[in-house]
Amino acid sequence: MSTFHVRISGRVQGVGFRWFVREEARRLGLSGWVTNLPDGEVEVKAGGEGSSLERLRRALEVGPTGAEVHLVADVADDAKDSLPYPFAIRR
Repeated sequence: MSTFHVRISGRVQGVGFRWFVREEARRLGLSGWVTNLPDGEVEVKAGGEGSSLERLRRALEVGPTGAEVHLVADVADDAKDSLPYPFAIRR
């Protein structure tokens, strides 16, 4: 299983971004989570098949209607924690 951990900046809170990510990740059969951060960014950690992760990453670069994604930045992450399945919104 491959994983990625990213932070998304731009207008990504208050526009249904977490719901969008959760639904896309579930459709792709991925495990993981999405959460809003206090600084206005959204954080995502996902795991699964490489091609599905690539599709999710491309979706993150666009976001839902109303979002304005400025940057999808990788987060250094060596943690081997288990990721929830199905993909979840963390509050």
